[in-house]
Amino acid sequence: MLAPSPTLEPQTTDAAPKGRVLCAMSGGVDSSLAAALLKEAGYAVQGAMLRFWPDDRPKGAFDLCCSPDAAFDARRVADAIDVPFYLLDAREQFDEVVISPFVPTYEAGRTPNPCVWCNREIKFGTFLKKARRLGCDYIATGHYVRRVDGPGGVELHRGEDDTKDQTYFLWALERSILPHLLFPLGALSKTQVRELAEARGFATADKRSSHGLCFITTSVKDYLRDFSERRPGAVLDASDGFKKVGEHSGVQFYTIGQRRGLGLYHSHLERFVVDLRSETNEVIVGTREMCHWRGLRAEQANWLLDAAEVPERVLVQTRYRQRPVPASVRLSGSSFELRFDEPMFAVTLGQSAVLYHGTRLLGGGVITERLP
Repeated sequence: MLAPSPTLEPQTTDAAPKGRVLCAMSGGVDSSLAAALLKEAGYAVQGAMLRFWPDDRPKGAFDLCCSPDAAFDARRVADAIDVPFYLLDAREQFDEVVISPFVPTYEAGRTPNPCVWCNREIKFGTFLKKARRLGCDYIATGHYVRRVDGPGGVELHRGEDDTKDQTYFLWALERSILPHLLFPLGALSKTQVRELAEARGFATADKRSSHGLCFITTSVKDYLRDFSERRPGAVLDASDGFKKVGEHSGVQFYTIGQRRGLGLYHSHLERFVVDLRSETNEVIVGTREMCHWRGLRAEQANWLLDAAEVPERVLVQTRYRQRPVPASVRLSGSSFELRFDEPMFAVTLGQSAVLYHGTRLLGGGVITERLP
């Protein structure tokens, strides 16, 4: 059985020439090495894991994150590098911020990005508050992100490993917390991380990386089947006068750009989902050309620099793993409008439009409208 965490009180025994840092430790290889590198660099490190799952967790939940085994692995690494370790309760906030809005957003015909808000509110926001209670100056994670101390303050840049870069999910962080963030793995590749962890004898060196949403144990579609109400309706073809060409069981089961499993009467037709109309309970399909847009409008804009310094020309991602594309941006209060140089495929309401200047993360917003 996992031993209880020590009392949440500031640790004052270690000299800290570079400052004190609370490092998020998930029990995986990335956070294990992050903690070790910070300790070796002269920081006074404390480790902590956030617990997200309630006691009535779904079957298979502990296969994804914050299991007793993961906490045990994290504590073993903490013991090996001689740092304190805490298990912190984030169950109620995780349910409020991540779980509760998920299904209703899909039912409204939008595709949510829960990792963005989990990062803003919990993994960085709440975690920094916990760190301050422990007397820490910084928080650190195993994200593949580079912190750059620029002329105007701290900047976040893409990690050197393009296949692991995680800046896309950090656009909504409060700018005020940037000086308190450390990312020890930003200049490393995943292969290098595993090699360095193995050289230090960490049992987590070969541990499988986690993927997908941490609260979904099967697939998003299966999760929606279990937790949303089915509402059968019509599939209409926008390329043929909005003729009824099929039936659906609920708009929440479809995503913009989807081509397979559309429930069409004539399956030989190549059609893509181009719109989800929750108010009329209709799924709209069309040709591939109809699934491209020249621009978008986004709300809930958040900037990691002064808004006046956002350049007119930017690089944009509207999906994770997507190649950034050039666009022009126009800001207007808490929203902004983008015009792409070339039409973009499958712009999806509810997803994040994330802006970059070179490798620097500028900020982003939630897509609320597609522009022709």
